[in-house]
Amino acid sequence: MIPTFLGITLATYLLCQFVPGGQIDQLRLSLAGAGGGQAARSVAAGRPQLVIPDEQLKALEEYYGFDKPFLVAYGQWLGKTVTGDLGQSFRYNEPVLTVITERLPISIYYGIVTTVFIYAICIPLGILKAIRHRTAIDNATSALIFIGYAVPGFALGAVMVNILSVQFDWFPLGGFQSVGAASMSLGQKIADVIWHSILPLVAYLVGAFAVETRLVKNSLLENMSADYVRTALAKGLNWRRAVFVHALRNSLIPIATSIGSLLGIFLTGSFLIERVFNIQGIGLLGFEAIQTRDFPVVMGILVISSAVLMLGNLLSDLAVAFVDPRVRFE
Repeated sequence: MIPTFLGITLATYLLCQFVPGGQIDQLRLSLAGAGGGQAARSVAAGRPQLVIPDEQLKALEEYYGFDKPFLVAYGQWLGKTVTGDLGQSFRYNEPVLTVITERLPISIYYGIVTTVFIYAICIPLGILKAIRHRTAIDNATSALIFIGYAVPGFALGAVMVNILSVQFDWFPLGGFQSVGAASMSLGQKIADVIWHSILPLVAYLVGAFAVETRLVKNSLLENMSADYVRTALAKGLNWRRAVFVHALRNSLIPIATSIGSLLGIFLTGSFLIERVFNIQGIGLLGFEAIQTRDFPVVMGILVISSAVLMLGNLLSDLAVAFVDPRVRFE
């Protein structure tokens, strides 16, 4: 995990350092646009001509940390990151950890709720499809799963917002709470959050639900045809017990191994889904940070995502050990 983390952060830091349109370029464009006259006309034409004196340019490079060699700058960033200092946001002028912490609870809420719903739906449905293989129920649900697998969540979210929010006004356009939520009672706040969460949760669920359902079905079908199940049936074991106790338990091992990665993806948010629904979570924060070249926030989100994935891998090991007692931690 540590070599992977170093490789990903090194590559991302390299891109952040050399990608065009950095913070100094953003400042130059902003000053050129605010200056009026020829500078403003140059910005409008796409050719900003603002010239920053060398002394001020060096001061800006030193302020934003662009005056050091790449490896030295990366080493300093890595040393601060180990101590919990993720730097200062260019856009918000606040510590990156503070900016991320303010957005993290919303993404955690959607991540946990989505994960619970996915496993509450895909496991029973996958079992049903495996038992009713090649029947009308299996074929009908397979069509829905194929559609869910093919349609991106953010695209479905945009369609739902256009139809259900704009045309029919059944759901809010986006956000996590209504404007006057602070003056609501506790029950009204809960109902308001649920009302705002329905469309985003559908968009989150559609893709992962399809993948996990197919995984449960295929794994259970494979175990139902395994030799140990046939041997158990030949010895007189009840079919229901052979399938739901022995075959199903082994079939849940692939699902347990995917808990960590799935939880990590949802906890750190989806860039496009949060952008569509204007959810002020980690995903939208990362999307805006990339647009505005707020590189410390980009790197901070990468660090948080890596930490969540490491936690997810630990949860996967615990889930596998719970499903299969023969598995031991190494």
